[in-house]
Amino acid sequence: MDKKQEVKTTTRRKFLKASTAAAGAAAVGLPIAAKAAAHEKPVVLKLQGAWGGGIFKEYAEDYVKRVNEMSGGSLKIDYLDVGAVVKTSEIQNAVSKGVLDGGHLVTAYWYSKNAAASLFGTGPCWGWSANQLLGWIHHGGGQELYDELMSDVLKLDIVGFFSGPMPAQPLGWFRKEVNSAADMKGLKYRTVGLAANVMQEMGMSVVQLPGGEIQPAMERGLIDAAEFNNPTSDKDFGMQDVAKNYYLASFHQSQESFEIIFNKTKYDKLSDAHKAILKYAAEAASADMSWKAQDRYSSDLDKLQKEHGVTVRRTSDDIMADQLKAWDKVLPKFMKDEYFAKVVESQKAWMKRVGKFDLTNAPDYEGAYKHYFG
Repeated sequence: MDKKQEVKTTTRRKFLKASTAAAGAAAVGLPIAAKAAAHEKPVVLKLQGAWGGGIFKEYAEDYVKRVNEMSGGSLKIDYLDVGAVVKTSEIQNAVSKGVLDGGHLVTAYWYSKNAAASLFGTGPCWGWSANQLLGWIHHGGGQELYDELMSDVLKLDIVGFFSGPMPAQPLGWFRKEVNSAADMKGLKYRTVGLAANVMQEMGMSVVQLPGGEIQPAMERGLIDAAEFNNPTSDKDFGMQDVAKNYYLASFHQSQESFEIIFNKTKYDKLSDAHKAILKYAAEAASADMSWKAQDRYSSDLDKLQKEHGVTVRRTSDDIMADQLKAWDKVLPKFMKDEYFAKVVESQKAWMKRVGKFDLTNAPDYEGAYKHYFG
């Protein structure tokens, strides 16, 4: 071996020795680091849902799953079923007081505390969809107005996010056919939020019941008609067993989304990374929910018709026109409240601009559908 070759061989041996030493150090160091990370206690948040089962519970658990996976174990949400700690009507106060860390619900469930709550989910139809409602919340000033409602108006220690655009809710289940606004008068009907005021204005007798009590009440004849939210939830409740007339399309709750709330004091103490995860997981779950709803709601509507003998009809134009007239009579009663009026004006300004674009830009989807499917 000449001197030149000997130098190369020695250099190579040194390199291999150094590399082996480094690899050994890494092999020792990585498990120690991993073990140290594993021993760090995750931040655990207790979040109670308003849902005892069905697809709404799935949506809540979809959010929880995203938070837990995105954090890599450093942040963990424990999901609690309906009634686990407090009644659904008490979730908001429990979160504000720190009895619960979080809640998954809808704003209509605490409408009695401030009528403006309904504007963030079950408010007037400005010709908008739930996705446009979420657009207003995220980019039209809605989130800031919601934060004002929590902190300044209601004086609650809460931070909240909105997630999951709900399709327009069906008019609902009826024992008899309702083909005109006159057919609605005098019926005992279940709904929630400002929709209760609208239906009363139309001449109905309205009761506000929790979801789980709707089917039993109709079975016992305590109500003549009811709505909850969508074909999947309605099917799970067994509404097809107490009525066979199911009407889709309505202006009483044409847009809504879920509300995910956390105790603000606890939230403010979280790291920036954990705050971001709670926020962006809500957006990710929102997108997935809109896709899942397309699949499940349409499939279950088919099952209601084909397997349970339900007659599905589209709500008549006469009834929906009467709903809009009712909204026009109901709103002025609440517009006397300065905050309520401010939210309404913000929504109308958003939808006047966004709706103009969407209605001008959207092609005739109904025409295309009929062209291919009849």
